[in-house]
Amino acid sequence: IITTIACDHHLHTPMYFFLLNLSLLDLGSISTTVPKAMANSLWETRTISYQGCATQVFSCLFFLTTEFYLLAVMAYDRYVAICKPLHYGTLLGSRACVHMAAAAWGSGFLTALLHTANTFSLPLCQGNAVDQFFCEVPQVLRLSCSHFYLREVWFLVVNIFGDFAIFIFIVVSYVQIFRAVLRIPSEQGQHKAFSMCLPHLAVVSLFVATGVFAHLKPSSISSPFLNIVVSVLYTVVPQTVNPHIYSMRNQQLKDAI
Repeated sequence: IITTIACDHHLHTPMYFFLLNLSLLDLGSISTTVPKAMANSLWETRTISYQGCATQVFSCLFFLTTEFYLLAVMAYDRYVAICKPLHYGTLLGSRACVHMAAAAWGSGFLTALLHTANTFSLPLCQGNAVDQFFCEVPQVLRLSCSHFYLREVWFLVVNIFGDFAIFIFIVVSYVQIFRAVLRIPSEQGQHKAFSMCLPHLAVVSLFVATGVFAHLKPSSISSPFLNIVVSVLYTVVPQTVNPHIYSMRNQQLKDAI
């Protein structure tokens, strides 16, 4: 996908520019967790260095947070394209697209940096076993014996409320898209629009719901199996199905490939 969009000048449009960024994020995100988990499984080991754990936490937060912000930008792109087609060139010029993508990457970087620095500044004295197939903030916080871990918990809560507001923006954008699509007289056009937009919304909803649950679930319902299932649902599944939803069902991209 990355190579096709970069090499085919017909795909040098805002939608494919954002798709290129999404593909880079998906590649980075899944490369942060899956290879290490596979290596641990093959070599029957579960060890990771302290620096490696901190790097994994930062990388995972960076790619996942940036991807979420970029999905909001892509929802806005589709909203303008379908609901305000005459203003598309004005609202989403090349400079505006670069600024929005840069804002998503920059916001993801700052969020990941703050969470990682906040988490690993705490003293860890509850052992060194992370009950997960990768290092994530809630599992590392469980190893802390300092009351200062509440600072990171509150930061997580505030951040999740902000993410929920972005999720509402995405949902409202798609609702406006669906309203515009229903006014299309062609049933074929309606089917095409719904077949593209509904899977997008479903994956975003899965991504947000499982991510929030993983970070805010009470310890009373926590179990190793549940932790792994929920983490796979927000760190592996969306990144695996995104190429199919956004690209392999796109005839223009298939023709370019």
